[in-house]
Amino acid sequence: MFVAKAILIIFIWFSFAQISLAQSNSVEFWLTQSDRSALLQKQSAKLSFGTQSNKHPVITVDEMQSFQSIDGFGYTLTGGSAFVINKLNKQEKSKILLELFGTDENSISISYLRVSLGASDLDDRVFSYNDLGEGETDLNLSRFDLGPDKTDVIPLLKEILRINPKIKILASPWSPPAWMKDNNSTKGGSLRPKYYDVYAQYFVKYIQQMRAEGIRIDAITPQNEPLHPGNNPSLLMTAPQQAAFIKDSLGPAFQRAKIKTKIIIYDHNCDKPDYPIDILNDPKAKAFIDGSAFHLYRGNITALTTVRNAHPDKNLYFTEQYTPSNGNFGNDLKWHLKNVVIGSTRNWSRNALEWNLANDAAFKPHTVGGCTTCKGALTIENNQITRNVGYYIIAHASKFVPPGSIRIDSNIPGDLQNVAFKTPRGKKVLIVENDGKETAVFNIAFKNKWVTASLLAGAVGTFVW
Repeated sequence: MFVAKAILIIFIWFSFAQISLAQSNSVEFWLTQSDRSALLQKQSAKLSFGTQSNKHPVITVDEMQSFQSIDGFGYTLTGGSAFVINKLNKQEKSKILLELFGTDENSISISYLRVSLGASDLDDRVFSYNDLGEGETDLNLSRFDLGPDKTDVIPLLKEILRINPKIKILASPWSPPAWMKDNNSTKGGSLRPKYYDVYAQYFVKYIQQMRAEGIRIDAITPQNEPLHPGNNPSLLMTAPQQAAFIKDSLGPAFQRAKIKTKIIIYDHNCDKPDYPIDILNDPKAKAFIDGSAFHLYRGNITALTTVRNAHPDKNLYFTEQYTPSNGNFGNDLKWHLKNVVIGSTRNWSRNALEWNLANDAAFKPHTVGGCTTCKGALTIENNQITRNVGYYIIAHASKFVPPGSIRIDSNIPGDLQNVAFKTPRGKKVLIVENDGKETAVFNIAFKNKWVTASLLAGAVGTFVW
């Protein structure tokens, strides 16, 4: 009897060991094709690590070399996004919010949102939280009011937080109240130095009042696209001006109010890495700064590494890139995966955000003078939802790479653009974009074993094991 039991135990152990080994060798694979024939589609073909050699190019994933932690992937929840999502009927709205922000197998698990502090150009109108009549001032901000956001943005954020209470939120202003600016306009102009302290309190009030609504703001940038004063709303804020505002007003105001919200500088294109470097070279400003944020309408994504090399103790973020209304699905998929998702994280970014989450079929709402060609990740019209290329760009990362994941090492053979991560549960995730013009057959190597996969030209695959 004893021998029989021992044999049974050994058999059960051996069976579980075999199952465990098979599971550890198997690779799950999600695919999006440039012609839309597959859209974040889980592939049924079984991929398994083995030791049979071949001559295909090799992507070697090495978890022993690790880099930055990941905060999340997502979009900007503009006022216009909130407006069109809130127009959905209750059932459709509930379904899409769970799909976007939930954590089950049917969700894409967005983990990071950017919001506008005041109006962005994708609101239906321009506003601040302290709009006054001509010639009026309000130095105590006694008329500060989050009211414009209480119709759509704040209620929707509360619904999102019920689904994902840990989602990170970054807030960026497009313009201060016009009365604080040297041109008294919502478009362009600069913040008057005499109002630096008042404007710092404007941020404090925003953070405190959002917190009172149950919404924690993890980080702010002092200005969206500070070198682009031609939008409506917008502001010109040079690097010396931003440094002075942070070190003399915003940083001390946060310190006095015991606000832990991160201050992230720049929030503009990769063609001017000198902007954040110049600010970080000021030790008084640097003491208040968590890191620098970038967009990629100009420049090269390697600018993030340039800034990191100059100040390796500060973080990097990628906070905006839009897909145009006249864009081609396949071309946008390739470019954004290569540069925004793969490129930014390979260059030390802790997040990757596309621009607008949602708008209608006419690419509205937007302000007069705002972007008329910015396509949302979702198009929402007459209670119907269309998932656009921006949805799949982010989903290939957000669904598989949760906050707290660590980027790990992987090489780039030829046109196989890629980035690898290790999740908090120990899973490995490899995102690959075939940037070439031909089908690529390649190996993924890990711990002296490899698996062979293929991607058509322009296709994107996420591999998980």
